[in-house]
Amino acid sequence: MTALTHPRVIRRFIILMAIATFVMFTIWAVVRQFVEAPAGDYEVRQGDILLGDKEYGQALERFAAALAVAPDHRGALMGRAIALLESGRYDEAEAAFTYLIDYLTANVDPDDATGIAVLAGAYANRGILYDRTERYEKALADYSQALKIDDGAVEGPDLVHRILYGRSRPATVRKRAEYLQQQLALPETERLMRVPEIDSEQRMYKP
Repeated sequence: MTALTHPRVIRRFIILMAIATFVMFTIWAVVRQFVEAPAGDYEVRQGDILLGDKEYGQALERFAAALAVAPDHRGALMGRAIALLESGRYDEAEAAFTYLIDYLTANVDPDDATGIAVLAGAYANRGILYDRTERYEKALADYSQALKIDDGAVEGPDLVHRILYGRSRPATVRKRAEYLQQQLALPETERLMRVPEIDSEQRMYKP
């Protein structure tokens, strides 16, 4: 029996080949993801990470980079609008959400589930903008439209989000819409439009 045919050597060779195969497959999958991904997707993923880190200026740069290579990339348009809103640039954010809503309304196919979800999210997010700027009738109208388009997409954070933020009963578009409707039905002097500890739990929607 030679060294090359010794069972221990053969077993070690098989293990090393298995590891090498796994590593090469992983590298191939990652490369394929970036090579075959639609234009702008990589930049949008970077922007989304920066949004999560509240680095809104840098996020805007990445979304701009995505739009430079893929004009009307809906993920980039949504991310840009959210970053503007979170930066307090309300007029620009409103224009950005309105553009996205108009673009999707004109271009999304009825069987495009993701596109429909993005449209619902755009209405919900513009509703949050109107809410923050005390335009409550407009907020209610946008919340209602979001629920009409795709209530599942804006029903609230998923289980992972609840675990990360520690909220078992997070604020949702439906809850806020119901609250606004109740308050707007009251005489103006009796309305309580803002409840800071609840309002602070509202989150942007980015399908």
